[in-house]
Amino acid sequence: MRAVIAEDSLLLRVGLVKVLEMAGFEIAAEVGDAEALLAAVEEHRPGLALVDVRMPPGFTDEGVRAALVIRKQWPQTAVVLLSQYVEERYAADLLTADTSGVGYLLKQRVADVEEFVASVRRVAAGGTALDPQVVAQLLVRRRSDPLDRLTPREREVLALMAEGRSNTGIAEALVVSDSAVAKHINNILAKLDLPAADADHRRVLAVLRFLGASPT
Repeated sequence: MRAVIAEDSLLLRVGLVKVLEMAGFEIAAEVGDAEALLAAVEEHRPGLALVDVRMPPGFTDEGVRAALVIRKQWPQTAVVLLSQYVEERYAADLLTADTSGVGYLLKQRVADVEEFVASVRRVAAGGTALDPQVVAQLLVRRRSDPLDRLTPREREVLALMAEGRSNTGIAEALVVSDSAVAKHINNILAKLDLPAADADHRRVLAVLRFLGASPT
């Protein structure tokens, strides 16, 4: 799969190129700002864009805004946002715009190459990947809402769902059976009063509810 990398730090950009190339990605372009990112995506139509949240000229949310443009104009391109700090509202912004092929990870995750590559591949395959620290912060912040109906174990399962893990991945993390995970997920969906739909879509709705976002 071809990928485009947008990161203004040359050192980190070189590192990302090496990591993705080792993982089997073809790097179509590496750029340092949002304008160049959009031009590269238009030219190469990559399967994945790895995007820094804050880039020149303002170093605010240029990467997020570019990611939203990419998901609207070139929906076949999956997007992973990279951030220095936990800013969970950006994950909510991206998921609200589209519910597949998106990720939000902290830059420190790059050091754990195996886990980072697994997250990137999951997003490239159409899944989601949220940084565990983002999920943890949301768990602390959200206290008075329908999520209060969930048991502690159900909240653990929902948090792992928000990270983008499959049922098997959740089962391995919690050291329980796949059937136990399936039961917890069914309970979560029922307690959150989610409308009847296909299983994957209901999982996305549950994660959006967790993020406090509203699907459009």
